[in-house]
Amino acid sequence: MTESGHVVYFDNGATSWPKPPEVIEAMATAMREQGANPGRGAYPMALAASRVVFESRRACADILGVPDSRDLVFLAGCTEACNLMLKGLLEPGDRVVVSSMEHNAVTRPLHVLSQQGVVVDVVAADSTGLVDALDMERAVKAAPTKAVVCQHASNVTGAIQPIADLADIAHENGALLLVDGAQGGGHLDVDLAGLEVDAYAVSGHKGLLGPQGIGLLYLRPGLDARELTQGGTGGSSSEQDAQPQGRPERYEAGTPNTPGIAGVGAAARLLAAHGAEWRAEEQRLFRMLKEGLLAMAGVTVYGPALNEPSVPILCITHDTIEPDRISFLLDRRAGVAVRAGLHCAPWAHRTIGTLETGAVRFGVGHATTEADVRTALAALAEVLA
Repeated sequence: MTESGHVVYFDNGATSWPKPPEVIEAMATAMREQGANPGRGAYPMALAASRVVFESRRACADILGVPDSRDLVFLAGCTEACNLMLKGLLEPGDRVVVSSMEHNAVTRPLHVLSQQGVVVDVVAADSTGLVDALDMERAVKAAPTKAVVCQHASNVTGAIQPIADLADIAHENGALLLVDGAQGGGHLDVDLAGLEVDAYAVSGHKGLLGPQGIGLLYLRPGLDARELTQGGTGGSSSEQDAQPQGRPERYEAGTPNTPGIAGVGAAARLLAAHGAEWRAEEQRLFRMLKEGLLAMAGVTVYGPALNEPSVPILCITHDTIEPDRISFLLDRRAGVAVRAGLHCAPWAHRTIGTLETGAVRFGVGHATTEADVRTALAALAEVLA
């Protein structure tokens, strides 16, 4: 950030910013006027809070292609959603096939599960971060497989994985398809019923444009995942000790994050109205950014080729200047906010060859402007001169 406080924000791969005014207002209204606990009272404020949760769940289900909103669970983030998806469905002795591009939200739960007897086989992606469906199919057929685990899009290279093909491969071989959709929701036109995934974890604060501290998990109808936490669900306070089994209450123990749910619901309604045009503009500006980076001497751009599909995220390195130094100077000299390092995805950086150095990540978002792109490119050219 410059001394004037101006930020040219390209860290949308971590979290989207700025949030739309409608999201902020929905959260403020939830705290100001709907501040009671949803599902835990019959007085007007509690009923209003319950209505917020219900309507937000339905709005999110609509933009994600989920026919029954009860199959969509609100959680504390995509990381919690990935943990529930993996730990709730896998048991000792199960085998999973996973791509080499996964985020720590997947790799670390799988590490814990491997210590408990789950067999984890990794399929290498190519240098752009793209997984070959045929490689995944060969791995799945090599031995009985409980699940194929794969991200929808890379938080390092932007590569979009062949989820529909992986769903076919998994189901033809009696396996589940479990997807980390942290970078998919909002940046892609997601239709979960059409993709036929079994479980899909979503971040509320990235492409969905909601606040931090909220995530979603889709579990297809009839898929029985063990809940990770037990506790109060408001409307099912019977004498039974076991957690209620109905959806979504089974997976939402404790007081819900009503302001966060209100925020992501407002964002979902905005995306329903404007998502297509926002995605088109993101892609236009992303192409402009990528073309400029590809033209710079000494810069290596990681990810799919210019004309290949990608979410608006990429990483770069320079022949002589370290990523941390580039990030620091971009911020100090021009207020350009990027992220350097391994981006919580060391598997992905090992795959593309940047594990030892890390890389500088740029992420274009719904609020990025052409002026932002020009500023970033000019500032980087100055830093590298």
